[in-house]
Amino acid sequence: MDKQQYILAIAGFDPSSGAGLTSDIKTFEAHGLYGLSVCTTVTIQNDIDFKASHWVKPALILEQIDTLFERFEIQVVKIGIIENWKTLVLVLTKLKTLNPTIKVVLDPVLKATAGYDFHSEDELNVLDSILDSIFVITPNFEEIKQLYPEKTIEDTIEYISSKTNLYLKGGHRTEQVGLDQLFYEKIVQLNIEPKGINISPKHGSGCVLSSALASNLMLGRSLAEAAVSSKRYTEYFLSSNTSLLGNHIKLS
Repeated sequence: MDKQQYILAIAGFDPSSGAGLTSDIKTFEAHGLYGLSVCTTVTIQNDIDFKASHWVKPALILEQIDTLFERFEIQVVKIGIIENWKTLVLVLTKLKTLNPTIKVVLDPVLKATAGYDFHSEDELNVLDSILDSIFVITPNFEEIKQLYPEKTIEDTIEYISSKTNLYLKGGHRTEQVGLDQLFYEKIVQLNIEPKGINISPKHGSGCVLSSALASNLMLGRSLAEAAVSSKRYTEYFLSSNTSLLGNHIKLS
């Protein structure tokens, strides 16, 4: 084996390549990493219209993971869309069995921008065990409201932060749009102010942020450094053109 650095994305396939696995792989490559991928669903969508999701059976997801770990050393994984929390628990258990020190970046896809619901509330009761198994979770403001719907956002932030690291994406804020917040080591809060210019909405921007965060962690940066670098990379992506499908900029 060569000295290439490998990183894994576990997510869905988006035919438009704006989100999901192909978006993750582009982000990994831009950071100088070789991206491996495990498919969890084949979606029927483009950059503006989500129509359907055809889920991969959990056993096939686990078989893909096993096969990759037979060949590659994997220290960091980004997880995107999973059919339900119970399947996610199976995936996390498998990853921890294969590498007990693996760092998991979880981007909790709960609802597509087009309005398609991925998870029902009755499945959220296993979330506590999930939070205990991951390194950082990256919800946006709409998603964090759904994680613990009986709590306020402030209480949810405090609760999640007591169990794992939290990167709260600010693109869906009603005020201070674009302000991201990192809550880490249970007591530290870092506000990451937007600095991008000529920003325009992009399909899959949440996937890009979380895969950039995973990439920076794989490159050995601290969580705080990785968070800031990932924010800046995502801003480059958002300002790359005025369409809904952004371009990835290879970093020097």
